Amino acid sequence: MNRFATSIIALVMGAQMAAADGPVVVELFTSQGCSSCPPADVFLGELTKRDDVLPLALHVDYWDYLGWKDEFADPAHTVRQRAYAAAAHKRMIFTPQMIVGGVHHVVGNRPAKALAAIDAAMAENVVDVSLTRANGQVSVSALAEAADDLTVQVVKFDLEQDVVIERGENAGKTITYHNVVRDWSVFGVWDGRGEFAAEIDVTGPVAVIFQRGTDGLVVGAAQLR
Repeated sequence: MNRFATSIIALVMGAQMAAADGPVVVELFTSQGCSSCPPADVFLGELTKRDDVLPLALHVDYWDYLGWKDEFADPAHTVRQRAYAAAAHKRMIFTPQMIVGGVHHVVGNRPAKALAAIDAAMAENVVDVSLTRANGQVSVSALAEAADDLTVQVVKFDLEQDVVIERGENAGKTITYHNVVRDWSVFGVWDGRGEFAAEIDVTGPVAVIFQRGTDGLVVGAAQLR
């Protein structure tokens, strides 16, 4: 194990001991064609070991021109990243970037800053969310008081994918990607008061996220792996 990975593990495990309730949603905007992304991809993998964090990898398409097309890239992920930038009044987007809790913008290969953002976001989870699965359906329940209108989003993801990069900036590397987002859709809008309950037809790993709009504060989430 290299020194970078060892340092990440120490930071993640140390932060986990002091963590409050979660999970905090961490969105990593990454690309197989980005030479500075692999350390962030490793870090995201370490975050999957925490119960109080929901890490998700959203692969963008704007590095595909460099000679390697990212098979996980989705233009919708780029649109989502741009929306976050606009909401924060930022002119540029980049990889690797982490958006923590919908509002904290962090360079993805800086674990200490990301962990500090995760700690800060713990207190922002104000909606209790639970998921259960039976007969091919996922039951969603949530509880909140006096919250704003919230967008309920369903995220399907792959737990782990190994990719051999043959061309581009990461040519010759085999990279393991974690919690790779395959579909991110809006289920509906909830007024954020009292109880929420719904049934969703979905199989495989899934997360349900409650957020102000689709580019604002994340106030609750849960996952089934």
